[in-house]
Amino acid sequence: MLEGIPVIWLQVLVSGLLVGVVYALSACGLNLIVGVMGIVNMAHGEQLMIGAYITLGVYLWLGTQNPLILLVAIPVTFVLGMMIQKYLLEPMMESLEVGTLLLTFGLSVFLSTGGLFVLSANFRFVPLFSGSLVWGELAFPIARLVTAGFAVVLTGAIYLFLRKHRIGGAIRATSQNAEAASACGIDVRKIRILAFGLGSAMAGAAGALVSTSYAFNPDIGMTFILKTFAAIVLGGMGSFVGGLIGALILGVGEAMAAYITTAQIAEMFAYVILVAVLLFRPNGIMGIKKT
Repeated sequence: MLEGIPVIWLQVLVSGLLVGVVYALSACGLNLIVGVMGIVNMAHGEQLMIGAYITLGVYLWLGTQNPLILLVAIPVTFVLGMMIQKYLLEPMMESLEVGTLLLTFGLSVFLSTGGLFVLSANFRFVPLFSGSLVWGELAFPIARLVTAGFAVVLTGAIYLFLRKHRIGGAIRATSQNAEAASACGIDVRKIRILAFGLGSAMAGAAGALVSTSYAFNPDIGMTFILKTFAAIVLGGMGSFVGGLIGALILGVGEAMAAYITTAQIAEMFAYVILVAVLLFRPNGIMGIKKT
């Protein structure tokens, strides 16, 4: 026992939080896009997949185990996200919301099937870290600890950027009321492009981190987009902090479900969360009730 808590439950709790902070990086990125543009980016999971393969490519090319290679995917997916917004989504911003939804869904299918064609369905892994850190009766994989640390730093940096920087303030203003932001002299079009790039970069960063802890193939986007959706629905659509809270709850819930039942059944936890929240609290924990 540790302070009245069974060690095994403490192990499960911390393990769930370590996974949850990586989910949070992806979830906060998607919620940033939802908040600024009202777009549910169905290709968000594929941007995570791209981040994982970029990290694998750099690892194989350089042959290094320097953890800084986890950052390489960020600028690449940032630029890719801005190009997607500028050339594909921006011309459709005045159309019906279903149009952008179908476009991002088509992009998701294109990227995943293209990935399967080019990269094959073989599972890959980036072995940057090995071993476990033992603390008393607790043991945690070093890979999970390092990637969780990266996720916390990156998510915190984006949050501070949004709260403290002038451009971050413009992004928040556009999220709250695009017309009023435009009237105040903010270039809403450029802000949307920047925000989509930033959200995509967060997905790419999450993919880089996932590549060191999970075996992955081009279909990984489908798995993680579900977890991302569950997190933002639970936390509240469009809320950066809500996405963070929802992701942490999801990570801990999955870890507990895996301990109580099996890992296969635990994979259903995100589905259960998604359905339950939509039925009983559709606005999520921190979502704003629409009138």
